[in-house]
Amino acid sequence: MSSRDAQFRKGRGSLSNRESRYSPTRVEADGDAADADADANAAEGREPPNPATVCSPETAKSIIARNQSPDIPFAQSINPYRGCEHGCIYCYARPTHAWLDLSPGLDFETKLSYKRNAAQLLEEELRQAGYECKPITLGANTDPYQPVEKTHRITRQVLEVLQRFRHPVSILTRGTLVTRDIDILSEMAADGLCSAAMSITTMDRELKRTMEPRAPSGEARLQAMEALSRAGIPTSLMFSPVIPALNDKELERIVELAAGAGARGAGYILLRLPLEISALFEEWLREHYPLRADHVMSIVRQSRGGRDYDSRFGHRMRGTGVFAELIQTRFQRARRQHGLCQRETLTTDTSKFRVPPAAGDQFSLSGI
Repeated sequence: MSSRDAQFRKGRGSLSNRESRYSPTRVEADGDAADADADANAAEGREPPNPATVCSPETAKSIIARNQSPDIPFAQSINPYRGCEHGCIYCYARPTHAWLDLSPGLDFETKLSYKRNAAQLLEEELRQAGYECKPITLGANTDPYQPVEKTHRITRQVLEVLQRFRHPVSILTRGTLVTRDIDILSEMAADGLCSAAMSITTMDRELKRTMEPRAPSGEARLQAMEALSRAGIPTSLMFSPVIPALNDKELERIVELAAGAGARGAGYILLRLPLEISALFEEWLREHYPLRADHVMSIVRQSRGGRDYDSRFGHRMRGTGVFAELIQTRFQRARRQHGLCQRETLTTDTSKFRVPPAAGDQFSLSGI
C-alpha cells in the first residue's frame, strides 16, 4: 500500500495537508513509516484519522469585496465563510487559506470560519452616503450554502439585509440549502433583484463522491434548480469546471438536464489549477484515476500554454488550443439548442436600491 493510500480519508477531497506557498519550512513524512502505518490500518480495518470540521467565529473588518478582473461579470461580492466543507478538490479558492497560515489541502475543508458580524457590516456599508449600488454576488469564492450555513445562517442574515435595502444579488452555489431561502429570493426576484446559478459538474455519483465529497449529488442540484425556477427566480447553470477526459463528455447532457429543470442561462469554466491546487489535484487524480492521469494533465497543459495554469486575463477561464476551442464550440451549440442565454446576461436591477429608516430614526410628521 502506498503512502498516498494512508492519506485517503472518507468524505474529504484532498489527500494531504500540503504546506502553503508561505510556509517557511517543508515537512516530509518518512515513506517507509507511512507505508507501515497504512498496512497496519488496512490489517486492522481502520481508516486513517479523519479531522473533524471546525468552524470558528471571525470578526470581519469589511464585508464587500471589490473585483477588478475583466474576466468576472460582477463588481462586488460577499463571502460569508472562509474555507469550504464541500471539499471539491479542484476549488480555485483553496490557495486563499495560505493567507491564514493554513494548508490549502485538508485545512481548507476542515478549518473553516464564519463572519459573525457580516450582516451588521453590510448594513453599515450600505448606509454610507457615498455607497454606489452595484449587484453583489454571493459565492464568488467559497460556497455560501455549504453545510455549516445550516447552523450559522450567515448567508440568510446577509440576504435579509439586502432585501430590506432592495439591493440586487446574484447567488452561485452547488448547495441545495439555497432552497431554504426561497421565501426571500422569490420576493426579491419579483422585483428583478435576484438571480441564482447552480454549479453542476457531473451526474456520475462515483466521480462526485471523490471529487466533491460533501457537496449534494447532481440530481439533488437539479431538483434545487427546478424549485428555484418554479418560485420565479431566474436560474442558470454553471458547468464548472470542465475537466479534460473526466467530465467533459457530460457537457451536452448536463446542459439538457438543466434546461429541463428550468434554467434560463448557462456558462462554463475550464479547469483552473493555480498555485497549490495543481499539486493537490494531480495527487488526487493519480490516486483515483491512475490510468487517466497522464492524459488529463497532458490536455490541461496543452490548454494552458504548456503549463498547469495560465493566469492571463482573457485566457484563465476558457484556456487556449484545440481542446479549449472544441469545448467552447460544443457548449455554445448545446446552449443554443436548448434556448439558453449566456449566464452573464441574467442581470439584476440597481434602480430600486433604497436606504430604509434605521432603528430609532425619527419620522417626519408632515402630511399626517
